[in-house]
Amino acid sequence: MAAASANSFLVGNQTQIPSFKPNSISQSLLHLTKPCTVNLTARTKSISIRCSSATTHVQDGARSTTVGSEPRVFNFAAGPAALPEKVLLKAQSELYNWRGSGMSVMEMSHRGKEFLSIIQKAESDLRQLLEIPSEYSVLFLQGGATTQFAALPLNLCKPDDPVDYVVTGSWGDKAFKEAQKYCNPKVIWSGKSEKYTKVPSFDGLEQNPHAKYLHICANETIHGVEFKDYPVPKNPNGVLIADMSSNFCSKPVDVSKFGVIYAGAQKNVGPSGVTIVIIRKDLIGNARDITPVMLDYKIHDENSSLYNTPPCFGIYMCGLVFDDLLEQGGLKEVEKKNQRKAELLYNAIDESRGFFRCPVEKSVRSLMNVPFTLEKSELEAEFIKEAAKEKMVQLKGHRSVGGMRASIYNAMPLAGVEKLVAFMKDFQARHA
Repeated sequence: MAAASANSFLVGNQTQIPSFKPNSISQSLLHLTKPCTVNLTARTKSISIRCSSATTHVQDGARSTTVGSEPRVFNFAAGPAALPEKVLLKAQSELYNWRGSGMSVMEMSHRGKEFLSIIQKAESDLRQLLEIPSEYSVLFLQGGATTQFAALPLNLCKPDDPVDYVVTGSWGDKAFKEAQKYCNPKVIWSGKSEKYTKVPSFDGLEQNPHAKYLHICANETIHGVEFKDYPVPKNPNGVLIADMSSNFCSKPVDVSKFGVIYAGAQKNVGPSGVTIVIIRKDLIGNARDITPVMLDYKIHDENSSLYNTPPCFGIYMCGLVFDDLLEQGGLKEVEKKNQRKAELLYNAIDESRGFFRCPVEKSVRSLMNVPFTLEKSELEAEFIKEAAKEKMVQLKGHRSVGGMRASIYNAMPLAGVEKLVAFMKDFQARHA
């Protein structure tokens, strides 16, 4: 497709970006956000694009969803993952000059009034989304959820304190191994022998009645196993702790059941670089003397997550996502959308007569991460290659398990799952 004017974006397969001039920056940004109408046919490779001055739409049969100015792929990556296009366009429009401040968010002092308004609104909106009780603190930290594997025992335990771990996948296993350095953890159940395809019966868990906490990974990103309910610690003074990195804000959660919830933002609520910790306030202030200052919850709580320079732009993006989730009607509505997408994809797998297979027990299949294999494993590389040609990317399974994995987080539109299912059926018809 040839460029017809200075406002066009594609020349052949090359993207044309308008050059920025100091006195025409606003006009250049307007060019970048000028929408196009994109016509897709699920069974063909042809894509036609027509630019207009109205709202952008992707038209696939009778469906129409808002998108940005340039053709985008359906990104099934496990993390960093797709962000809502509405959020990306909002950030684009505010990138150069945030709401008349004369600065980009990336240039702001983290102690200035502008950024304080950003982080405070982000926290307020998250509290509203999850209905977080007032006796819990919300911390915006760095280091990924992996850093919390060490921070938790350092803040909550003495060296000899027992803690219990339920290991339903790779991330639960990594959390347990890190805790071995700082306390006395025990794996009270592991799904490793069955290749992490189940969640245990809670009644059968042999918990230590003196365990300081019981740790779970609420959704295992790699293996696609998700807790649908949560165990209760046997110790009346113990607390439940959950790594919710890959299903955070994908559905309502009763925060009061947990002592700590932590999550990396880069799967469902923002870009990489932000870690969110929701912690009951009475658990703060007990860090051991050896705890590094950057892992001490009390330090971050007393300083409202501003002890040092936080990941400002990442927090800003999380705030935009929280606002978008609220506009959708909150997490009950978001969960309905996620259930519909997951049902569509799992049904396609289960109804394929064994051509596609999902190893996870049906009752605990993840709404976020759908692993699957092909009956003819030699076709998997071809499946991934052909899908990429159809603008569906990052479908290769984690290197530790192979196969395929479709991560269908909040930002994955229904149209993306529908297109994947149509492709799967076509692929099966050609290769069965």
